[in-house]
Amino acid sequence: MSFQAPIALLLQTDILDMVQHGGPMGMAVLGLLVCFSVYSWTVIFAKWNTFRGARRINARFLRAFRKAPGLEAVMVASEQYRPSPLVAVFDFGYEEVERQVKGKGKLTNRMALERSLQLGVSEELAKLERNMDKLATTATVTPFVGLLGTVLGIIRAFLDLSQLGSTSLRTVGPGIAVALVATAVGLAAAIPAAIFYNLFGNRIREMGARMDDFTLEFLNMAERSFGE
Repeated sequence: MSFQAPIALLLQTDILDMVQHGGPMGMAVLGLLVCFSVYSWTVIFAKWNTFRGARRINARFLRAFRKAPGLEAVMVASEQYRPSPLVAVFDFGYEEVERQVKGKGKLTNRMALERSLQLGVSEELAKLERNMDKLATTATVTPFVGLLGTVLGIIRAFLDLSQLGSTSLRTVGPGIAVALVATAVGLAAAIPAAIFYNLFGNRIREMGARMDDFTLEFLNMAERSFGE
């Protein structure tokens, strides 16, 4: 254990020296990549919590919906499942049912009800997809930003080499190593963003399919309760 702290300090010092050796442009590129990475991880953690909570509460609301005798009972019970995307879709449908039933005591326009439910699904999908473009941008842009930093660093290393008048690898090696750090940081930012973008995309499609299925169940219950 006594050797670990000095080794960690040495590695940290070397990295700081390498970053500082990269010059203003290199530091700017690394700073930009770090900002991309921090923001993408913020989105990842927020989305992870959202999808985990939505899946759990969707299942609970769906069980309550299927056990309920009618839409009025579901409306009363839905308050305790309010964060669920299915509850939001239910609200769109229930409001349309109320408008139709208030006038003639029964459903008069099934197509209008279907459109209201679809609007609810679209709105909830838009909420789930929020900030997904940030992950896509991080996954596609940061490797190229890192490559730009590497190219600039290599150019700087060879310019330093020409000024020193030396052709040894010992002279140009540190500059090239500094340049390659930008590529590594770019990939470190891009890979998690790409992985979670695909993972969350699958979750969104899954929830979209679940909401589409729920609209059918809602229509069945509405017709049983208020159909002719």
